[in-house]
Amino acid sequence: MSARPGGTAVRLARLARHREGRYLFVPLDHSVADGPIIAAGRFNWLVRVAVEGGADAVVVHKGRVATLDPALLRACSLIVHLSASTAHGPDPDAKVLVGDVEEAIQLGADAVSVQVNIGSATESRQLADLGAVADACRRWNVPLLAMVYPRGPAITDPHDPTLLSHVVNIAADLGASLVKTTWPVPLERMAEVVESCPIPVLSAGGPGNRGVDPAAFAATLLAHGCSGLAIGRGIFQSSSPASVIRAVSAVVHEEALSPVPVLDRVHSVPAR
Repeated sequence: MSARPGGTAVRLARLARHREGRYLFVPLDHSVADGPIIAAGRFNWLVRVAVEGGADAVVVHKGRVATLDPALLRACSLIVHLSASTAHGPDPDAKVLVGDVEEAIQLGADAVSVQVNIGSATESRQLADLGAVADACRRWNVPLLAMVYPRGPAITDPHDPTLLSHVVNIAADLGASLVKTTWPVPLERMAEVVESCPIPVLSAGGPGNRGVDPAAFAATLLAHGCSGLAIGRGIFQSSSPASVIRAVSAVVHEEALSPVPVLDRVHSVPAR
């Protein structure tokens, strides 16, 4: 098999549909880990809300792809998530691979994603999995989004900027095209995380249910060099998902950016 030159660049461009170098992804893969996020008959409605609100891509597991209305993906890219664990297992941080790159391509994916929890008991296996998927992505010219979090028994502060600089560089060194991680505290220190990393850094969507405006949160991170957001729970758990995605999209794709004073309300909560 000989991959077409430039294929990765073509697919990467599709991941930034609304503004070059800016990414707004909506992960909807949570049903494997935590259970259903919405009634099955309304899943396509949720995807439509994301697409019409300005999402560049949605993230789902391979089996969910078959349930999607293909028309929704004319204006939005598809990222197939290859990692899984459940909240019922002995170690929810122990992610395993449940799919591969070739399978994702057959499903029509523009990219794949893999999660690695740095500091977890199975960190070494997860790192090996990331490296193996990165090699397959290189051979198939498919972008790889690495979701890398400081998460495990030895991690005392998952929002430490120095630690985040380390985890995003793990993603870069093992071959990822883009890296998603949690946000630093304070948010201004995203600048040093970004400056340390040779690939685009995206933030998890943030504590939108903790009294922090998602658009203000996004604006502060983007003003300090972040390339975009991946926001899932902040949308599908919202009482107004359409309003949230539109507001965040306007920041990620359109507005001139300046820091917004949300920092005093942003604290350490699980990344989403």
